[in-house]
Amino acid sequence: MEINTASEAISFSQELEDEGAQFYQDLARRYTEGKEIFLSFAKENASNVVQVRRAYYGVISDAIEACFSFGGIDTDDYSIDTRLPKDISYSDALRAAVAIEEKTVSFYSEAGEVSKSLMADVPRAFGIIVKKRDKRINRLRTLLKEGK
Repeated sequence: MEINTASEAISFSQELEDEGAQFYQDLARRYTEGKEIFLSFAKENASNVVQVRRAYYGVISDAIEACFSFGGIDTDDYSIDTRLPKDISYSDALRAAVAIEEKTVSFYSEAGEVSKSLMADVPRAFGIIVKKRDKRINRLRTLLKEGK
């Protein structure tokens, strides 16, 4: 599905965050060695939704929405698979988490870039989330190296 409006981009970002939160909750239930980290990621996903929605509702109006187009962002390019196979190893689960984070960062980066010229607050919120997720990717890669 192609994203054409700001509200569609905001809704899709919420879908990514909700799916990601569920993924991390599943990881926390399955792997006690990373439980606290995974639960903190799930909680952060929920706060990302609030942050983006606040930015959006703080600046958007019907006039802007009617003239605003994301143009060219296809949600299929950013779909994430958050299902954990029953027999997945901890290291493979961490690799899956990194892939999910990288795909989500790509969405927020592109959406922020596309919306930059039309509004400041939403792309700023997207940029903040990209920075948080980059840190998250580094944390996950560290866990992979440590074998934890």
